[in-house]
Amino acid sequence: MIHPTAIVAPGAAIGAGVRIGPWCSIGPAVSVEDDAELVSHVVVDGRTRIGAGARLFPFCSVGLAPQDLKYRGEDTLCEVGARTQVREHVTIHRGTVTGSGATRVGADCLLMAVVHVAHDCVLGDGVIVANNVVMGGHVAIGDGAVIGGAAALHQFVRIGRGAMVGGVSGVEADVIPFGSVIGNRARLAGLNLVRLKRLGIERSRIHQLRAAFRLLFRAEGVFAARVAAARETFGDDPLVGEMLAFIEAPSRRGLIRVAPEAEPDDDDARD
Repeated sequence: MIHPTAIVAPGAAIGAGVRIGPWCSIGPAVSVEDDAELVSHVVVDGRTRIGAGARLFPFCSVGLAPQDLKYRGEDTLCEVGARTQVREHVTIHRGTVTGSGATRVGADCLLMAVVHVAHDCVLGDGVIVANNVVMGGHVAIGDGAVIGGAAALHQFVRIGRGAMVGGVSGVEADVIPFGSVIGNRARLAGLNLVRLKRLGIERSRIHQLRAAFRLLFRAEGVFAARVAAARETFGDDPLVGEMLAFIEAPSRRGLIRVAPEAEPDDDDARD
């Protein structure tokens, strides 16, 4: 089902049931898997794979050259996962040889209008990115994270699984798994309780994670000592273990911390 005004270059691999609407342009190294849809005026180029059942909306562009002055036309990769929705005016650029060589967006994601996914970014499955979000290169976003509208993510930032970035936040350091950050220069506000509950995490485990969070980010003392104390006290819990592994992993940007003036959270009575 290819509209007569669409241009599909020789060599492009088009799966069964694919719909390509008016005025789309598909490059010769592109692979579009079964049942995907390009609604209209979509440009896909480079060595790019569009996953099965994905939907690309008008005026988005996927797999074009990165905005990196060191890029010299190398054969790098771009991938969009199955059932992901790429809305109007989104741009997803392919990777660079000075990075990982690939830009990847996972399955079941929603990229709302005017999002920019820069070169070498990696988005996990089920990520929601609201309108007008911009990412620098090499950003990594874990499964199920939510990025609020007009947020800006600095290059090399890591956003942990299930984290929440508030709208119009400037994120210049890493966000812990299930963390919630907000602000012009974002600061850690607490845990993303909504996501934890939607994942079906038991209340007792959420309280355990919150206790570890308080030890890590609200207690006194040297941070390395608090990490060691959290591992000794709560390290057997898988969610706490995931958070500690994220904290201890190599990072180019460091961690977002709680603002010095932040008050202790009192959500225990509400959950």
